[in-house]
Amino acid sequence: MALLNKSNPKRNLSRLLTGRFLTIEQWEKNWPVLTFISLLALIMISSSHLADEKTHRISEMRERVKELSSEYIELHSHLMSESLESKVLLRAEEELKLIKGSEPPILLKAEEEKE
Repeated sequence: MALLNKSNPKRNLSRLLTGRFLTIEQWEKNWPVLTFISLLALIMISSSHLADEKTHRISEMRERVKELSSEYIELHSHLMSESLESKVLLRAEEELKLIKGSEPPILLKAEEEKE
């Protein structure tokens, strides 16, 4: 039985689409190779799918890092502005009803004990 019959192209197309060509004796010796190639194709598809998932996860993580970096910069600048001496004095006067002294503070120095 010939693999392909040149006189009947419709029959050849029918065998190809239905898979009947795989049962021909000439193809039986190629089954191990076909199985191996099919297995490699499945592994390649799986590997590609996993790589796509990792790419999407990396993209999401980069976006999250950008958001956190922006939030950090915003909070850091807010903290710097709130910790200025003028702001601290203003809040102490308004909230704690403290007033700024007219004289500078006295520095106290601890004497070292000599043994």
